[in-house]
Amino acid sequence: MKPAPFDYLRATSVREAVQALADAAGDGKIIAGGQSLVPVLALRMARPKVLVDINRIPGLSTIVPVDGALRIGALVRHARLVEQTAHPMLAEAARWIGHTAIRSRGTCGGSISHADPAAELPVVAAALGATVHIASLHGTRTSSAADFCTGPLETTLADDEVVTAVDMPLPQRWGFAEFSRRHGDFGLVTVAAAEVGGHWRIAIGGVGGVPLRAEEAEQLLDAGAPPHEVAAAAAAAASPSSDIHASAEYRRAMTEEFVLRALGQEKERVAA
Repeated sequence: MKPAPFDYLRATSVREAVQALADAAGDGKIIAGGQSLVPVLALRMARPKVLVDINRIPGLSTIVPVDGALRIGALVRHARLVEQTAHPMLAEAARWIGHTAIRSRGTCGGSISHADPAAELPVVAAALGATVHIASLHGTRTSSAADFCTGPLETTLADDEVVTAVDMPLPQRWGFAEFSRRHGDFGLVTVAAAEVGGHWRIAIGGVGGVPLRAEEAEQLLDAGAPPHEVAAAAAAAASPSSDIHASAEYRRAMTEEFVLRALGQEKERVAA
């Protein structure tokens, strides 16, 4: 199939982009890498009246340190996340995103905004306690990663808002593990564990509509419990559903196994 007809605007500023979204009154979409949006358009699952291209907006492709975190611009490509060395956890997670062609075009802002519960960056953002920066005609606001994602492919973004950057805190220690049928496929279970501010945070993707924070498992880890107890608690917190890819029981078993694998990395995976 082909997309339904739409108007196209190449924005040159954030202000111009959000103005176009506001003018579209709910019938506008942002496009940057297009790795998630274009297939949806081709299937006519979305029929926006206007696409607002933000690729030429200056200042959205930067990676800068800020207050113990890295501020990742919305237009930073996944391939660049792999190459950067300031945030090793983010680089490792980005290596698992799709294939080379997808990583060369897909963007940080696009992945966060798409809010796929199986995607790597939303899981890492949840584990790190990331902050999402959002712009509209009314100004700017921030949202925690936990509050930003409200359901599968659902966020708190209003129709006239756009993500401009994401602050990813630098963890003291971390681990990342993903299970997929083939490298580049969507993860059936993705686990990100990070020690931030002296406390551990564990986020699990693929077992619910949003990345799951395994809070009881985190408390056990902070208290020095052995990894197998932590992993069992994380699996018990998961409530996955069965689908064509895996049964709920299988996903729960893989949750326990891949929490163990993520925690097994932490001694050698220390942020620079």
